[in-house]
Amino acid sequence: MTSVIFFYITNDMKMSVKDLVEFYRGRADHENDIEQLKNGVRALQAPSDNLLSNWAYMVITSLAWDLKAWYGMLLPYRHIGLQIMRMEFKRFINTFIRIPCLIIKTGRRICYRLVGYNAKLKHTLNFSHMLKSFSFQ
Repeated sequence: MTSVIFFYITNDMKMSVKDLVEFYRGRADHENDIEQLKNGVRALQAPSDNLLSNWAYMVITSLAWDLKAWYGMLLPYRHIGLQIMRMEFKRFINTFIRIPCLIIKTGRRICYRLVGYNAKLKHTLNFSHMLKSFSFQ
């Protein structure tokens, strides 16, 4: 079994050792979020040749990342919500967004038949019903 040892170098003499370790572990977690924005959502890549378009692209992809986090926070199942908040963006897209669906137009209505099913799909459907109950004004 391999053990991992972390070293924290600081010049802060006011914080306790426990507070310093928690602070730096939280910072490392923040660095993982930045890495996900860079490589998962690809928000920090410049697809265009002007600053305004690149800024808009970064904002839109960051909003997609934020929507994933809000989805995790609003789920009534706290355990699954925490998993979603820590999930990589590509896995979130493949698990919750890209759901195979057959669209059938009959008469005056449209039917959506879910072709693929995974264990998390029921939470997605419950979440959509919960969102309908909110009154956004």
